[in-house]
Amino acid sequence: MRYYFAPMEGVTGYIYRNAHHDFFPGIDKYFAPFISPSNNGAFHPKELRDVMPENNPDQVLIPQILANRADYFIQAANDLKKLGYEEINLNLGCPSGTVVAKKKGAGFLEDTEALDAFLDEIFQKTTQKISIKTRIGKNSPEEFEKLLQIYNQYPLEELIIHPRIQKDFYKNQPNLSVFSQALKTSRNPVCYNGDLFTKGDYDRFCGRYADVDCVMMGRGLIGNPGLVCQIKGEKGAAKEHLQAFHQRLYQDYKAILSPEKIVLCKMKEVWSYMADSFTNSEKIRKKIRKVQTPGDYQVLVSRIFREESLVWEQDEGKPEIDRKI
Repeated sequence: MRYYFAPMEGVTGYIYRNAHHDFFPGIDKYFAPFISPSNNGAFHPKELRDVMPENNPDQVLIPQILANRADYFIQAANDLKKLGYEEINLNLGCPSGTVVAKKKGAGFLEDTEALDAFLDEIFQKTTQKISIKTRIGKNSPEEFEKLLQIYNQYPLEELIIHPRIQKDFYKNQPNLSVFSQALKTSRNPVCYNGDLFTKGDYDRFCGRYADVDCVMMGRGLIGNPGLVCQIKGEKGAAKEHLQAFHQRLYQDYKAILSPEKIVLCKMKEVWSYMADSFTNSEKIRKKIRKVQTPGDYQVLVSRIFREESLVWEQDEGKPEIDRKI
């Protein structure tokens, strides 16, 4: 099995990826938050910093491009190739309203004729491997049959499928019947993405899809950074290890961000997911949201790691709640 870390805008930048890679090895590919090229052809400084090779040592990083114009995609791909990147990921999955309104991300899925023309041009004019991360439609799962016919015309490095429509955002259950059909009919390698939050989720998925050899996780890995380590039965589930990871992340953000109020905002965003590692997750989120100073933040975090229990520590030996995967 290969394990991919999905991109999450505002969270999984190079500071987070480097800390995660050092503390929780085992990720085969990290995907960078999307680059959105424009007509001036230049990357935003923040986008460029995030993908600079010197900021991403010892890890396999795949840049992601969000675009609906082939010329913008091609220019960005060429610039990334100069940095040494031989694989690019096309974002056809972002469900954000602002993105969809521009007919990008999952919003591009609605115009299949334009999407087909876009793919035809970028495959003719780029030399890198291209993978696609896609949802199964904008408004209806029935859209995916046509989308898959289009994808099958092109030699994708892989097709990463999040089996929800754009309007689902992250609600409702992943549509596994559509995913199952895609496994049968895709001419390209398929990777699964969606709602793998625990080792139990992963084990149930593998029990149903024994032939799938690649999964991508995002929210589940930010919530539990050691999830892949747990899946593999390796080090990473101990509270002390998670605390050390947090401290590394906090100090690395402090080294590049100022004032410290911005650092607190970054850490609060991380905790909005990582609180799920603890049994009192909602209580922890509320306390983290209310903290105002770096000193109070450090005191609170020390108390959390000292007094609160990790979910998997409490659940050892207990049957896990059944889910639909």
